[in-house]
Amino acid sequence: MADNVNKPDHYTQGDVECIEAIDSATTGLVGMVAVCVANVIKYVWRFARKNGLEDLDKADYYLQRVRKIVREKVERERQTNFNFDKGE
Repeated sequence: MADNVNKPDHYTQGDVECIEAIDSATTGLVGMVAVCVANVIKYVWRFARKNGLEDLDKADYYLQRVRKIVREKVERERQTNFNFDKGE
């Protein structure tokens, strides 16, 4: 009998559970970046076994959010690290 709470079939592929992959993939990440990366993995992981294209659309939504967060961080760091003494 399937355990839809602790080990749903759509979150297990081979011997690996999605939650284990997410735990490894998000090590060292924090805040919304960790949340978004976890959701990308979750939705891509299960799309073929659960909601198909809808899950891929959800994964894309979270991927776009994490890209925006990272781009904004990179831009802030560029502005902060801009050195006027080098004529840049």
